[in-house]
Order: sequence, then C-alpha cells, then structure tokens
Amino acid sequence: MLSKRVGMRIREVREQSGLTQEELAKRIHVSRSSVESWECGQTYPSIDNCVALSKIFHLSTDYFFSAVPCKRVILDQFSEREKQMVYEMLAFFDEEKKVGKSRL
Repeated sequence: MLSKRVGMRIREVREQSGLTQEELAKRIHVSRSSVESWECGQTYPSIDNCVALSKIFHLSTDYFFSAVPCKRVILDQFSEREKQMVYEMLAFFDEEKKVGKSRL
C-alpha cells in the first residue's frame, strides 16, 4: 500500500512538472527503469534519491511517504515578483497563526 502511494506521488509531481521518466532519471542520475519501478510501486527510492526528488520538486521528503495528503503549488511559471508576493503572503499567515495561538 505504501509503495503504491509513494509511486503515485512521484508520478504526480513528475507529470505536473512536465518531466518524462527519462528526464527525471537523468536529473537524479538513475536509470529510467528505476523511476518506472518507483512509480509502479515495485521499489522505493533510496534515501539519497528521496532527498534529490524533494529538492527537484521543492517538497519535503515527508510528502512522498506521509498518509496525510498535501497541497502543492508550482511557482515555476511565476515571475520573481509574483513568487515573492506568494512567499510574503504565506509568511503573513504563518505569523497570524502564531499570534492567534499566543492569545489563547
């Protein structure tokens, strides 16, 4: 069950990023069949490959293994100014959460 979930998440983020299995394999220095094996749930990526995947897709390694679904926003198509606005908005909400907890 876990291997299927890991594989589905790898495939999902790879496809959302517009990468083929071959392109992803080249970026993390593995064979295309390794990526295919992960995506089919036959094997797991090594710890080093999990770290590489998390860096490529800007995700925590937990994303691939966690049972809790996570929302992901791809900012690759945004300008640097637009990305900065998103980061500032997220920082604002983080700060609001902290302030809200201190009021309790």
